[in-house]
Amino acid sequence: MNQQAPLSIDSLDTWLNYWSHVHVTGIDLGLERVIPVAEKLGVTQPNAKVFTVAGTNGKGSTTTTLAAILNAQGYKVGLYQSPHIYRFNERVKLGGVEVDDQSLIDAFVQVDQARRDCDLSLSFFEATTLAAFVIFKQQQCDVWVLEVGLGGRLDVVNVIDPDIAVITNIGLDHTDWLGDTIEKIAFEKAGIIRPYIPVIFAGEQPLPQAIQDKAQSSQADLYTVNRDYFYKLAEDGQNWYFASEGTTLKLPLGTLAIENIAGAVAAILNSGLEISQSALEKGIQSARLAGRFEQRQVDGKTVIFDAGHNPHGVEFLLKQLRNFLEYNKQYTEVVAVFSMLADKDIKSVVDLLKPTVLHWKIAELNVPRAAPIQQLNDALQGQTVQQYGNIKEAFKSALEQTNNNQLILACGSFHTLEAIWEYLEECQ
Repeated sequence: MNQQAPLSIDSLDTWLNYWSHVHVTGIDLGLERVIPVAEKLGVTQPNAKVFTVAGTNGKGSTTTTLAAILNAQGYKVGLYQSPHIYRFNERVKLGGVEVDDQSLIDAFVQVDQARRDCDLSLSFFEATTLAAFVIFKQQQCDVWVLEVGLGGRLDVVNVIDPDIAVITNIGLDHTDWLGDTIEKIAFEKAGIIRPYIPVIFAGEQPLPQAIQDKAQSSQADLYTVNRDYFYKLAEDGQNWYFASEGTTLKLPLGTLAIENIAGAVAAILNSGLEISQSALEKGIQSARLAGRFEQRQVDGKTVIFDAGHNPHGVEFLLKQLRNFLEYNKQYTEVVAVFSMLADKDIKSVVDLLKPTVLHWKIAELNVPRAAPIQQLNDALQGQTVQQYGNIKEAFKSALEQTNNNQLILACGSFHTLEAIWEYLEECQ
């Protein structure tokens, strides 16, 4: 194992590059290497209330809502999420604000020293997650809100014992790592459950047996949507109702998916933390998440950015899109700026979008796992398609060619959105 003195690195980009190369693989599930380093750093038993959120889709919206409500109540909240879309700093927030480069650099120095002391290597994801924990500990956060990266049982986030576990929707994604059935994947997600804690299952699907079994064996209190708590849109289209035993709340609609907001509310109400009605309302309305049905005006055109990259995520997107079109009847056509990674279920995603999208503008992503243009074209056979040299050109064309009755939908991958945001940043 490499034992030279810790590197003297004073730029965040250099540190991120370092972590990308210090371990043999980018993804290495298992906690054997991580736990000794986490213990050396003293982050495994935080003096804080910990919410851990796992699931296939909806984790980002749920963690964002949790943090926004808790911030509104006045708690000092550390929020950890992944992946980022534009800046790495998006992954680590204190009080709703991205941490600065220097805080991350200082944390990386500590993580690197600890892993060397333990004579261990760490993957990029492991090192960067531990850095977030170091920052939350140093800042003495009251609450840690943690989003699981991949799976749950063997993910580095699981070195921390949560006080409340939330499991969102479960779909077939990352099957090479997590298994090829819903039950196998649910077993991995259920790994975040601990004895005697509240567990929220927020998925709009039958409760997987693996989650029920883990909750029972852990004597954890399991709360399931449509059984233990309920939500329903109000007739005015501006509010919704949350109901559970002894509780009925009328709350405002936010910009994020209502089922994820409801899951977050259920988690908070079962956490034992003091939360006011006004904090719930303020948090829901202020919660924003880049790339989750994010609406922006660009050059006078309405653009919706959504990072859904699997069938489950796209079903989620379409549910929100139909609701949006119902209340914004001036939009009669949807133009998609679209690309995906080669290892995703492109055909299923495209088949879901075909009835809604009139015209497709496609390009290869500039990343190693990008789907070749031919793979995208094959999936889009029979559709009206224009292809471009890169996503920036495709998006620029969409802005120039769409009419006022056309809505632009940028989707298919986080990398698709990242390329567009880079373009928009360059244009400022």
